[in-house]
Amino acid sequence: MHAFGKDLQAHRVEPGAWQALTGIDLDLAPAEYEVTATIDGVVATKRVQVVPRAFPVRRLTVNPDFVNPPPDLAVRIEQESRFIERVYAEGAREPLWEDEFRRPVPQQANSRFGTRSVFNGEPRSAHAGTDFLSPAGTPVHAPNAGRIVAARELYFAGRTVMIDHGGGLFSQLAHLSRIDVGEGEMVRPGQVVGLVGATGRVTGAHLHWAVRVSGARVDALSVLALLGSASTQNGPNR
Repeated sequence: MHAFGKDLQAHRVEPGAWQALTGIDLDLAPAEYEVTATIDGVVATKRVQVVPRAFPVRRLTVNPDFVNPPPDLAVRIEQESRFIERVYAEGAREPLWEDEFRRPVPQQANSRFGTRSVFNGEPRSAHAGTDFLSPAGTPVHAPNAGRIVAARELYFAGRTVMIDHGGGLFSQLAHLSRIDVGEGEMVRPGQVVGLVGATGRVTGAHLHWAVRVSGARVDALSVLALLGSASTQNGPNR
């Protein structure tokens, strides 16, 4: 399958039925795109219209070192960036998730995906996740099953856990005060992976949940709407 300039890995969901998951990145230019699927030599094509969307702007004041990092941190930041991109490129091809996705914390989201961020008066990249105003120490649950591909401190994201759910879908849970899992570990849906904190570039304690689908940055709440259920969207299963 090919969509939005990328080849997608399809997997069999039942005899005669295949499924591939893709996302529309928040910076994808509005236009009409062609999605093509080829199975056993049969080619099917569909046109998809991506329409413009206006995103709000948020203005935040943070430690100046998180806006313009000191030169001696440039190597670390570049190494972390390459590590994250490598993680996304080496994900499991087959889905590892089970049943519905669920919220990692019970609190409601308080910061919208796609918000254009201005830190200390300087524009920066769009907010590629959803923030939950959870108190420090709140347990953070795995949104679904998968493999822990990152469990470490990152400069901007602070203590971070990244889960490869397979099939091109990843969760990043950032700004934790504590990490309770290790890289390479398999986790089950709802398992506690850490605690909410205020590490990295933050203005206070909260959970940042970012999702990528086939390389595209997508709204975590849309994942709940598509792959969750009414019960799992209201809070994590205990």
